[in-house]
Amino acid sequence: MRVAILSSGGKDSAAAWWWAICKGWDIAALVTMRVVGDDSMMFQIPGTEIVQHQAKLAKIPWVSVDTEGKEDEEINDLENAISKLAIDALVCGALRSDYQKSRIERMCEKLGIISYTPLWHQSGLNHISGLVKHGFGVMITSVACDGLTEEWIGKILDEESLELIIQLSEKYRFNVDGEGGEYETLVVYGPHFDGKIVVTGSTEWHGRRGELKISNISSR
Repeated sequence: MRVAILSSGGKDSAAAWWWAICKGWDIAALVTMRVVGDDSMMFQIPGTEIVQHQAKLAKIPWVSVDTEGKEDEEINDLENAISKLAIDALVCGALRSDYQKSRIERMCEKLGIISYTPLWHQSGLNHISGLVKHGFGVMITSVACDGLTEEWIGKILDEESLELIIQLSEKYRFNVDGEGGEYETLVVYGPHFDGKIVVTGSTEWHGRRGELKISNISSR
């Protein structure tokens, strides 16, 4: 099976990528949608440039696709890019977005390839715990919910901080895997590529939410 991975550089993409590797499949490319407009209904916007470094460390081609993020056009932008790849399937890290999953499935059916969403409706606790357990460096790059303060921005989850975020999710009743937008992530190391990625920047805090304004991404 020759597949492409739809990757934003975050934890869900990394888990889907690792799943495909464990299947023994040939990873033909990492495909990243780069939103150059103001918003997107389907794709992550900040930090996606990290995928270029992930691909380099994994020695896999990287395909960057610009899109304005317009609802009626962004899936067509993805389709045009995927149609140029010699693949059997597209793997993406959708967890609970029916909107994203159904649109990608229709696109893949049109192109005559298979759509795989291996994380679909996986337990949020199992998902985030499994990533930490298997050595993925999940960096929190933004927070937007009660219970997660400025200090979480830039933190890489380990066993201690994972336990704390589990406790906070129970106390403040947010999704422990951030699926409701409570936090965003980038993956800076893991078993799916050789080496580590260094992300530097400054924290911008806006009262109850904040994000890491990335100034530089490098790999080693």
